[in-house]
Amino acid sequence: MSRSYGQYCGLARALDVVGDRWNLLIVRQLLVAPARYRELLDGLPGVATNLLADRLRDLETAGVVERRLAEEGNAIVYALTPWGAELREPVESLIRWSTPLMARGPGGDHFSAEWLVLALSALLAGKTAAHRQSTVGIAVDDRLLQVTTTPSGTEVSRHDGRELDAVVRADASIVLGLAAGVLTLDDTRGLVDIEGDEAAVRAVITPPRAHAGGSARQ
Repeated sequence: MSRSYGQYCGLARALDVVGDRWNLLIVRQLLVAPARYRELLDGLPGVATNLLADRLRDLETAGVVERRLAEEGNAIVYALTPWGAELREPVESLIRWSTPLMARGPGGDHFSAEWLVLALSALLAGKTAAHRQSTVGIAVDDRLLQVTTTPSGTEVSRHDGRELDAVVRADASIVLGLAAGVLTLDDTRGLVDIEGDEAAVRAVITPPRAHAGGSARQ
């Protein structure tokens, strides 16, 4: 890497690798799934194509990202290395920490419903496991995600076509508030549309405790 804090400190050396602008957002995209260059460009509104290329090259050199052949076809995709994938824990911790910053909604900021895959994974982490498997769809804008709760834990992903116990339709800020424990379904009557088993929704997306560590900033 061309820039360094020059400090023998784990945080400083980690920031030498992932602290540059856009690096952790690239990691965010790849924690959801490996992606082609164009998919990364589309998923990172505001990044210049030459800057994205530079950041990917830096992350490859550092051993965080690697190029692979796509499972179908001969296209090249970018993916996290096993070491790079270990960034999931600190990234999810930052997402939980950001809850007060998210309470005011998106305002004029860009938003992609796919970013909820990682956000919901972070906010629902540590949720008490269910006695039976339930899968609930989360519909935000034109994207359908799924949250599956089993006795071993909770998993969030893109909808894979499986049958859903229920589908929840709501704005992103409402979905995040429910997952963070800041809101309950009873608080959001009229703001949330539920098709199917409401009991499954309560079991899957309502965590036993709030993650927010303070009041929302204005």
